[in-house]
Amino acid sequence: MKIRQIDYILLSTVLLLVGIGLLFVYSASSYSAELSYGNKYFFLSKQAIGAVVGLIAMIVAIQINVDFIKKLWIVGVVISVILLVLVFVPGISIENYGARRWIGVGGFSMQPSEIAKFAFVLFCAVYMSQRDMSKLGWCVIPIGVGMLFCGLIIAEPNMSITMCMAMLMIIMLFLGGMKWKYFLLMLVPIAVAVPLLIIVEPYRLQRLLAFINPWASPKDEGYQLIQSLYALGSGGWFGVGLFNSRQKYRFLPFAESDFIFSVIGEETGLVGCILIFTLYAVIILRGVRIAVNCRDKFGCYLASGISAVVAVQSLLNFAVVTGSIPPTGLPLPFVSYGGTSLVVFMTAIGVLLNLSARIYDNGLGGKLWHT
Repeated sequence: MKIRQIDYILLSTVLLLVGIGLLFVYSASSYSAELSYGNKYFFLSKQAIGAVVGLIAMIVAIQINVDFIKKLWIVGVVISVILLVLVFVPGISIENYGARRWIGVGGFSMQPSEIAKFAFVLFCAVYMSQRDMSKLGWCVIPIGVGMLFCGLIIAEPNMSITMCMAMLMIIMLFLGGMKWKYFLLMLVPIAVAVPLLIIVEPYRLQRLLAFINPWASPKDEGYQLIQSLYALGSGGWFGVGLFNSRQKYRFLPFAESDFIFSVIGEETGLVGCILIFTLYAVIILRGVRIAVNCRDKFGCYLASGISAVVAVQSLLNFAVVTGSIPPTGLPLPFVSYGGTSLVVFMTAIGVLLNLSARIYDNGLGGKLWHT
């Protein structure tokens, strides 16, 4: 498959974001990596490996037959459930900051919830393309699968990915054509569950209070948000300069991962933030355009779902670092440090590019690429 047969605008935008991610992973982590590991390139080198693996996976995903991908809809759910269960198995699971969100063997580790999001999208794309989703009976299965994933992820605990999965489930059901009255029936238990989940885990209530008034606990729950706001505020219009962030000197926790956008804002200012927003908007809009131009429901739902994951996760990350929603850990797609996230998202984009190539093969290339 030649490069001209795919959406080169989408491809170049994603690769640009990955490159920006490598740059700012180094900037945000070099100081802490030097202190902790004696190697300022520690995080950068791991992220670079993830980028190379992700690029290879993307190329494979572009070349693979879409019908083969379609056959993996049940396999993806089963594998995701197994991996999410393994998170709780001693000896395999990896615990960080009181949460079991990773599994690892030897020097290899991965975060199953990153895979589960796209497995759910693939499942819904196949399932909904073959059924009338306006009937409640057909909606039960995807809701059940989505709730199963949400239950396993919240048990880790991982509230941020649970929120992302729940929003993704609602979006997919909406795209599938589920009636509004059924949405209301589904939203009632969700509205009841959210406050219960906050009450059950005291740290969630503390984060909510810190969000309302972070300066009430500036050295505890409010600390991270305050440092993020300091970083963004000090960036001004054009930033303090590349590699000149002050918050990365161990003032801002998770500067290279969940809060990397704060460092970007500090070093490049509002102009740099707008550029990042624009790049994500391009990815999402190109994904939507691919979905609109797909000639079959499966391709439309799959492209829409992949675009929705990018949109939901990036918007939630932006909202967290700017203090628009309560603090929660969620990586910024293609940019934040994290090998699993980078590889999985790049693979998903490969599938999206595969769908774009199929549109080109059907004679809609000019309509897609030149608008």
